[in-house]
Amino acid sequence: MSTAEEHKALGNEAFAAKDFEKAIGHYSDAIKADPKNHVFFSNRSASYASLKKYSEAIADAKECIKLNPTFIKGYYRLATAQIENNDLDGAITTCKQGMNVDPGNKQLEKLSRQARARKSSENKAKTSGGVNNVSIPTGMGAMDSAHQKEFMDLQNQLRKTGKDFQVVQASIASCEKSLKMNEITMSELENIPAEQHERKMYRGVGKMFMLESKDEIFTHLKQEMTDDDKKLKDMQQKKEYLEKRIKSQQQNIIECLNSAKN
Repeated sequence: MSTAEEHKALGNEAFAAKDFEKAIGHYSDAIKADPKNHVFFSNRSASYASLKKYSEAIADAKECIKLNPTFIKGYYRLATAQIENNDLDGAITTCKQGMNVDPGNKQLEKLSRQARARKSSENKAKTSGGVNNVSIPTGMGAMDSAHQKEFMDLQNQLRKTGKDFQVVQASIASCEKSLKMNEITMSELENIPAEQHERKMYRGVGKMFMLESKDEIFTHLKQEMTDDDKKLKDMQQKKEYLEKRIKSQQQNIIECLNSAKN
């Protein structure tokens, strides 16, 4: 057995024992002895990934594919590390390249679905916050479990606030539209000649129409405008509150991320 193969065998033993740092050392020795062997890079990539060192895992997986573009496990290693490193577009591209080599590969198809689903989820999260949502950070997989849980809790709070913000924005738009329409209607009523003031007219009430005099319609319109104006002010205050809350929650997330780095 060659020296390189001996180092590989020792690396495999260390990997099986979950001593990933030791495994990396042996695989590195194997690479020094035979730098053209793609399997050594594949195995070291898996060891780095097990330690959540995804940048190193990605670099080794890319070198593995470069040395042997037909080695499917290299694409699997690379896509897996890219997903964990939150490079979802990269993972999707890697899966596509791998399936060009081995069409219908179940593992790569599964990884591609995972990457697309996660990307879709993150896109929804970014838009649901209403204003400048904080997205899932690169390398989140490297966080310890406590920080991951804290981050996800804070992100969920921000998403909920974002949804509330969108509801308030819709209510404000509805009130403004109603006020504008009632103002136009009142302006039109004021142009009706005095001799026709007692003339009955139809007023829309939901999907129905009621026959009323000009004065009666005026009274209803004024009351609707008063109610809409009050609701608009309430919604604007709530919007200001939610904007402050979103900024506060974003700051909490940033502090969580900074804490995780220390």
